[in-house]
Amino acid sequence: MFRFKQFVVRQQQCAMKVGTDGVLLGSWCRVPVEGRVLDVGTGTGLLALMVAQRSLKVDITALEIDREASLQAMENCQKSPWRERIKVLHTSLQEFGEMSADRFDMVVCNPPYFDRSLRCPDKKRTTARHSETLSFDDLLHFSAVLLKKEGSLSVVLPEKESEVFKDKAVDKGLFLCRQMNVLPTPKKDVKRRLMEFSFEKKELEARNLVIETERHIYTEEYKNLTQDFYLNF
Repeated sequence: MFRFKQFVVRQQQCAMKVGTDGVLLGSWCRVPVEGRVLDVGTGTGLLALMVAQRSLKVDITALEIDREASLQAMENCQKSPWRERIKVLHTSLQEFGEMSADRFDMVVCNPPYFDRSLRCPDKKRTTARHSETLSFDDLLHFSAVLLKKEGSLSVVLPEKESEVFKDKAVDKGLFLCRQMNVLPTPKKDVKRRLMEFSFEKKELEARNLVIETERHIYTEEYKNLTQDFYLNF
């Protein structure tokens, strides 16, 4: 169980637990003031809950392909203050995208990104971490289909994979407009990229974020970004 300031995440049935990537993305993404948000591969429901906390006039649809994880996400959302605004569906993005007539103001996703790397013996963890069930092409295609013209797609990826994703996005008419490079410490290389895409070509807003100055000594910028969620900030 992971406690945040306004909600609790139960995660014993989920392959991928609460992590820095998800908290960073949920804190950083530009949430619409009102409208509809689609959370793809919700896992524990973390991103759906963070979005609901940040914008009280937004309705969230959260998709999860793994049955046990979807039930856990439902439980977490039902026990939150925003249960009326979050709908968790046990389905894939591909199935949802083929059936749904809804259009969204934002799609948010902490996507699986391992491709040809060694498979984990834990099938649930493989599904959550490897792109065989949700390829970059499918994520981009269905995001382009499901987004409103003024909508945006926000993701978090490792640096190498972010370059592949960015190039593929252009083919779907989605352009990188905002980016945050995440460095574990000032002396280490970029580990993750938070990325926002839109249908409109515009000048890229890019900046860096350092998480720690040294072990367990967090930067003020990182604390400011996540302070609405972490109990110790």
